[in-house]
Amino acid sequence: MQKTLAYAVMLAATLGLAACDKPSENAAEDAREAQSEAQESMNEAAEERNEAAQERAEEQRQQTPEPMPAPAPENESEQPATPSTAPAEPANQ
Repeated sequence: MQKTLAYAVMLAATLGLAACDKPSENAAEDAREAQSEAQESMNEAAEERNEAAQERAEEQRQQTPEPMPAPAPENESEQPATPSTAPAEPANQ
């Protein structure tokens, strides 16, 4: 009879402890969810940072004036003279 009583008490204690373990499972699940939300938040922040960088680059392109082409000469006398050089002759050895 004592063995039966001992087994019953051990079984009740085991079931009681198993029921108390539930909050730790919930805590682990909550931690996983929090980690997932943090990752999503980091991804959104990275996307916003990329969009802001693209906007700044576009603003800089709009603010930077394009170089103006050099004016074309009206006649050939105004064209700069290009010195003509004779090809070098090979040295006789």
